[in-house]
Amino acid sequence: MFGRKKSNQVSWYQEYPKTSIGLILATNPSKDAGIIDVGGGDSNLAGKLLDLGFKNITVLDISAKALDRAKQRRGKNAEMVKWVESDIRKFDTSDTYDIWHDRALLHFLTSEEDLKNYVKLTGKHVREGGYLIISTFSTNGPMMCSGLDTKQFSEESMKKLFSNGFEHLKSFEEEHKTPFGTSQIFTCNVLRKTS
Repeated sequence: MFGRKKSNQVSWYQEYPKTSIGLILATNPSKDAGIIDVGGGDSNLAGKLLDLGFKNITVLDISAKALDRAKQRRGKNAEMVKWVESDIRKFDTSDTYDIWHDRALLHFLTSEEDLKNYVKLTGKHVREGGYLIISTFSTNGPMMCSGLDTKQFSEESMKKLFSNGFEHLKSFEEEHKTPFGTSQIFTCNVLRKTS
């Protein structure tokens, strides 16, 4: 997909990731907080976080092309970000994070096994007291995206999915206008690791 389309031609593109930045800042993180953006690829989030003075940012994506584009856009500052090319289902690291951010990856995990593995990953890699910030298609969101099936989530299904070890803090729906004028409804969720 990233070989054919420019950054601003994919449905999830945002010039300024206002909601993600706002939710991250609302957790009152230190500038040294470990932040991972899973599925972050070619998004502008890492660059905006660098601009705000954050120093410990990891971006994970399955697409090497998406990561390369993000690196090129950041120029010399790209060295300040840890870039990880990996399928989230195969991701393994000894690193832990204060904030796990996911905008538009979780809804592509449609099997129970993949969802269980994702929950295990967050449990293993989010520090106690750390945060999950996940924006995914809501029950009013699309059933497909970029030719792939998607799974929809409600506040209740997010609470249930992360009930073991995470406290649900808030959820709200948000409309995202794609670059080609269609509308996608996301549910934005914040959870905190309790154990």
